[in-house]
Amino acid sequence: MDISFNRSNGRLDELLDEIMQLAEVYHPEMVREILLNALKAGREIDYLADLKMMRTTLREMRNTSRLFGLHRGRKKVTIFGSARTEPGEPIYQKCVTFARQLNRLGYMVITGGGPGIMQAGNEGAGPENSFAVNIRLPFEQETNPVMENSRNVITYKYFFNRKVAFLKESHAVALFPGGFGTLDELMEALTLIQTGKARKIPLILVCSAFWQGMFDWFTARLVEEKMVDPEDIELIQLIDQPEQVVEAIFKHYEARPFGPLPGERELMLNL
Repeated sequence: MDISFNRSNGRLDELLDEIMQLAEVYHPEMVREILLNALKAGREIDYLADLKMMRTTLREMRNTSRLFGLHRGRKKVTIFGSARTEPGEPIYQKCVTFARQLNRLGYMVITGGGPGIMQAGNEGAGPENSFAVNIRLPFEQETNPVMENSRNVITYKYFFNRKVAFLKESHAVALFPGGFGTLDELMEALTLIQTGKARKIPLILVCSAFWQGMFDWFTARLVEEKMVDPEDIELIQLIDQPEQVVEAIFKHYEARPFGPLPGERELMLNL
């Protein structure tokens, strides 16, 4: 039979309505469309790997919404940076300080859940006030010891689902020195904000000595050769000190509808 999104499926529509009533779902029309998409995929696609990808994607997105939905009333900051940074390095301790200050202001922290800068972010915010958004890799990136027993851990199969979690739920992004993965996340965030596919949020590069060369190249090459507009570069801020990063995030939201959290200004003044 042909399957249609309008109500012309006869007995199938009746069964779907019955299933949704029995399951007591929210937004039944939206759920109906999801179910119809699944049924249409089952009729149109005979390649098992494609169906597996659709199944896993839906499951991962459902788990993402379920976990973050429990904390929707709190602002969150995503922290990116190298997994190879050692706890004894100054930049690791700078990230711990930054995340600790965010926690004092009521913000939550999102990291990739691995070692290095990710662990530093979770350490500073604490396991109850941060998330580990991990990824299954061939060489197995383990969840860092700060988060291994936390309820706020998700491990993804697909990078694209993980990226959605990082940016969809975040009210600011802080990028500490890192490698290809960190650069990838920077370009992803820049592209989504530049094209209007994500709301404009603070995008902060921490440690100007590390990032300055790239920033200068953006200006010297991309802007001068009209690959991007000058205002696109203004989406990025270079900041060195944790207190200044927190202040930049705070200022962005101080006069916005989301507004500062109760007591946020008083805490900010006492950093």
